[in-house]
Amino acid sequence: MKSRNIVLLILVIIVIDQTLKIWIKTHMPLSYNWDEYHTMLTPYDKGIRPLGWKNDWFQIYFVENEGMAWGWKFGGEWGKMALTLFRLLAVVFGIFYINSIIHKKLPKGFIICVGLIFAGALGNLIDSMFYGLIFEESTYTHVAKIFPPKGYAGFLHGKVVDMLYFPIIQSHYPSWVPVVGGNEFEFFSPVFNIADASISIGVIAILIFQKKFFRHHREPHHNPVVETNTKIDDNIGVL
Repeated sequence: MKSRNIVLLILVIIVIDQTLKIWIKTHMPLSYNWDEYHTMLTPYDKGIRPLGWKNDWFQIYFVENEGMAWGWKFGGEWGKMALTLFRLLAVVFGIFYINSIIHKKLPKGFIICVGLIFAGALGNLIDSMFYGLIFEESTYTHVAKIFPPKGYAGFLHGKVVDMLYFPIIQSHYPSWVPVVGGNEFEFFSPVFNIADASISIGVIAILIFQKKFFRHHREPHHNPVVETNTKIDDNIGVL
């Protein structure tokens, strides 16, 4: 696989991811789902239903994530900085690793999966490194502007923008279930972004197809054939 092809794949994912995030950040306040009185700032205050308001299973729902993918958090401000630095190191390592596996001519599918993971990590790293500097803070009552005199946070402390929400099943646990009986149940509850999806697709594909990606093609073992040329003297009888 040629280097320019994987670079193009990564660039396409980054452009889609960042374009959607910037639009969300500059057009929507943080989404909410409660029924209290609220002055509508935009038509998107409670999120967007691309398939219509009767189809709640797919929503554009704006939340910000201070931690890892899928809304997981990691140890406050110092944890946030450590996570961002880890992402930065992972991206730097990823550049050398992708270059290495291309030169080693590893399977094309594996290279594409690594490219997906790399693109996702880079997409969220951009948020963490720069969004605090170039955006105002988003709240439930304020839509952020880009390039304000002062951003909402310092370098490495930006929040990751998440927006894709698929609450396909919304129900309650049966009352007989211990601990959680009667509580609300939702599948799929995390709110994520294109970068998160890219990472997940890459990882899952590697796990599913790892035997195909990493199998060793062994040369069939042939027993050596020893050919013996025997010259028989016509004058010697063979018993």
